[in-house]
Amino acid sequence: MKVQRSGLSLMALSASVLAITAAQAGQAESNGFIEDSTLDLLARNVYWHMDRHATGAQDNREWGQGFHLNYSSGYTQGTVGFGVDLNGYMGIKLDSGRGRSGSGLLPVDSSTGRAEDEFGSLGGAVKMRLSNSELKYGQLRPYNPVIAVADARLVPATATGFQLTSAEVDGLLIDAGHFTSSKDFNQAGSRDGFYAGYAGVEGGNVDYLGANWVASDALSFSAYGSRYEDLWRQYYGNAIYNLPLTDEQALNFDFNIYHTRDNGKSLAGDIDVTAWSLATAYSVGAHTFTVAHQRVHGDQPFDYLTLGGGGFQDSIYLANSSQLVDFNGPGERSWRATYAMDLASYGVPGLSFYVSYIRGDNVDGSKMDPTSPYAYYGDSEKHWERDVNVQYVVQSGAAKDLKFRLRQATHRISGTSDVDSDQVRFIVEYPLSVL
Repeated sequence: MKVQRSGLSLMALSASVLAITAAQAGQAESNGFIEDSTLDLLARNVYWHMDRHATGAQDNREWGQGFHLNYSSGYTQGTVGFGVDLNGYMGIKLDSGRGRSGSGLLPVDSSTGRAEDEFGSLGGAVKMRLSNSELKYGQLRPYNPVIAVADARLVPATATGFQLTSAEVDGLLIDAGHFTSSKDFNQAGSRDGFYAGYAGVEGGNVDYLGANWVASDALSFSAYGSRYEDLWRQYYGNAIYNLPLTDEQALNFDFNIYHTRDNGKSLAGDIDVTAWSLATAYSVGAHTFTVAHQRVHGDQPFDYLTLGGGGFQDSIYLANSSQLVDFNGPGERSWRATYAMDLASYGVPGLSFYVSYIRGDNVDGSKMDPTSPYAYYGDSEKHWERDVNVQYVVQSGAAKDLKFRLRQATHRISGTSDVDSDQVRFIVEYPLSVL
């Protein structure tokens, strides 16, 4: 899945505030290992239809049911608290077939080309907390600009390693990690590696260090540095500003920038790329209008981490990364316009939708080393994508929080790096809090 960042920087700022607030809850407020425990079950049903308009390109049409069971203990009381997180994930095939598999919903049997009937995994992590700092080891779900494992199919992807978060200073969250293996959202094991998505090359371990600072209710900053062993070093910066105009109107600005250089054995060849985006959103009542511009400077595309199951992850926070493509080709320039509406103001709480149009051009693969794994871009490529998303969440009653989401995307290209395609996803989710 490509991340659809709608440009609503206020939402991103709010997420940063909530993350830091949660981290600052602190060991002093622990009620105990059992007393603070939670057990949640999520049932997710996904229908996926991809139509690629090209000779020899395989279309996908699959339907599956997923279940997520997540247990999170509290922390033992005392100066240092200890706890565990446990998870069980299962995916079941409802419809697929030879020639229609490969959407990423289900693992594919390489000997038959058919999707597996079912798959699952059990995992967990141990954790400790001192003051407002938390250290975890095990099967985790890191989510930040340099390593963000996705939850875009039947079950989530995970990464195995260490993660440390610390919120000892008000408004400041430190985030660091070391990860050695992964499990994609269509895999049962947890011993696969990490890959450069567009190069299709596997590297080694992943290390990162980052900081998120909420300077005020309106302004936040993020900075991350990472090393993907034998592939690249990557640096990221972000600034988000929300400017209220009236009680009903506001402007939001969201700036993102990455710089990537090859590292170690340079398994994907030479890489020297800077990519940035700026999104501006104007909201008035139930309506939000967003425009965004994105650029890639370099002879290679902007690449990012994926896992072994073949699906793209969320480790790209550029504004024009969309449902089907990322608009991240070498030298590419792209523009996006989005309209979003929340119908709660019109008497239909829980119903929302958005529509986006993105156009990219100036893709230039002519300066690419012919031996590079990225040497499939043409010269002067251009393309566009249109995304439509409609979502409804039941607000009350026995089915409260039941969510329906319909996503449709259309992509058309003049070039060699991709094909024309149309995709429909229909997703139904029902969360249940057991404890």
